[in-house]
Amino acid sequence: MNVFLMRDKLKSRLEHLDVKFNFNREDETLRIYRTDNGKGVTIKLNSIVAKYKQQNDKIIDEIVYYVEEAIGQMKDTNVSELDDIQVMPVLRSPSFDKEDKDGNKFVIDEHTAETNIYYALDLGKSYRLIDETMLEQLNFTQQQLKEMALFNVRKLTNSYTTDEVKGNIFYFINSNDGYDASRILNTSYLNDFEKQCEGEMLVAIPHQDVLIVADIRNKTGYDVMAHLTMEFFTKGLVPITSLSFGYDSGHLEPIFILGKNNKQKRDPNVIQRLEATRKEYENKDKK
Repeated sequence: MNVFLMRDKLKSRLEHLDVKFNFNREDETLRIYRTDNGKGVTIKLNSIVAKYKQQNDKIIDEIVYYVEEAIGQMKDTNVSELDDIQVMPVLRSPSFDKEDKDGNKFVIDEHTAETNIYYALDLGKSYRLIDETMLEQLNFTQQQLKEMALFNVRKLTNSYTTDEVKGNIFYFINSNDGYDASRILNTSYLNDFEKQCEGEMLVAIPHQDVLIVADIRNKTGYDVMAHLTMEFFTKGLVPITSLSFGYDSGHLEPIFILGKNNKQKRDPNVIQRLEATRKEYENKDKK
């Protein structure tokens, strides 16, 4: 597989959409944009080719789904025409775009040194990030928008799976509704986990579709958490941060876990277990 074959494969899978394609040979990117308003997305083909070696057609299925949803939500929307307005918070890295392609600035609040809070208009199977122009149409202040979004994230149902590795407990929040990482803003939810923890509580949001909570009870747990977070970070379509956060009574502190060159970290049984856990999670249906 090379970038040219990947380009052709994606174009074939997306030919049902009312879009145009623009291939940049120098940057090895494929821009896919709507014919009615020119809005679209740009795919870095070289990174998809690299992932294809491990994930085969699964990564193509994910990209096609991502493009279909993104193109769908880029339809010009007048919020005044919506019967039910639902806003949600979404987490992004500080390097994420601060404005859309038309120069409209997104509504953003600082969260941690590693994350910012954006706000999204929920459209059912997808969402659209709220910019300052849309905020005026909604007739909300930024504080009102924040309060409404945080209230809505607390109303989400919360499901998770649990795994134990070398005596450490890992919780994977996998509701698959597009707001898994957003649940890190639900302090009462995290406090419930904190009450269960016997060791140090760490949380991680490597990409937008996962929240990991860990009860670290021994030194091996830190190495496992670092490996697991990096694995999710490199596989996610919208990565956020590869760092974990220490959690203490509502306070998040980004931490950098130094890997230890020891047998516990290199234990193949641990690595296989983590890889199986990640694949099991990512094989679940996504929003």
